[in-house]
Amino acid sequence: MTSFAIPVPAPVTLAVAGSSARFPVGRVFCIGRNYAWSADEPRPAEMPAWFMKPASAVVPAQGALHCPPQTTEFCHEVELVVAIGQGGRGIDPARAEAGHVWGYAVGLDMTRRDLQRQAKAAGGPWEPAKAFDHSAPCTPLVPAARCGHPRSGAIWLTVNGVERQRSDVAQLLWPVAELIAMLSRSVTLAPGDLVFTGTPAGVDVLHPGDSVRAGVDGIGELAMDVTATSS
Repeated sequence: MTSFAIPVPAPVTLAVAGSSARFPVGRVFCIGRNYAWSADEPRPAEMPAWFMKPASAVVPAQGALHCPPQTTEFCHEVELVVAIGQGGRGIDPARAEAGHVWGYAVGLDMTRRDLQRQAKAAGGPWEPAKAFDHSAPCTPLVPAARCGHPRSGAIWLTVNGVERQRSDVAQLLWPVAELIAMLSRSVTLAPGDLVFTGTPAGVDVLHPGDSVRAGVDGIGELAMDVTATSS
């Protein structure tokens, strides 16, 4: 029997819509710019950059959205989230969805934008800007067996009832299958991995007291209220 030096942390899991089952979360991959932020922006020739958040950053997208310390630019990024059910390396894009995607959710890639800007200027890592506590709220996962693999559907976010972000998942510069294939050329994807697929234009700052609503048609919606950092 294995003896552990400290108590084993509880696994990070996400709810499954319409089920008592839970989805165990492994790694969290986040895709960089993957929507055009201006009308004349061309599709890039290169695949987008990606970064990671710890599984512990994933929390249910409900209730309080905690404003983190060490930032004056706590920003929202609504994203379609892909849950990997079958891992692999060197995945064929033609098989990526049917063979590897378990389901979909709506997520927020919360960002300390001022720290991200400092990291870019210094050529430093993005973890302080992206990998903080509660930085990846997610709605319950909808199995692909129920919702299919979305080719279109509005993705949107409002703050205090005012729309800030709106696009359509059909406008992803690089679609889900290509993103999965790209990641699998760099790392071996595993069951439980999540992929945040990028955010539309309209990213902006949140303040304590703000009410955030967001969703992806056919996948889910979230409602959270920004709270100040506890002392």
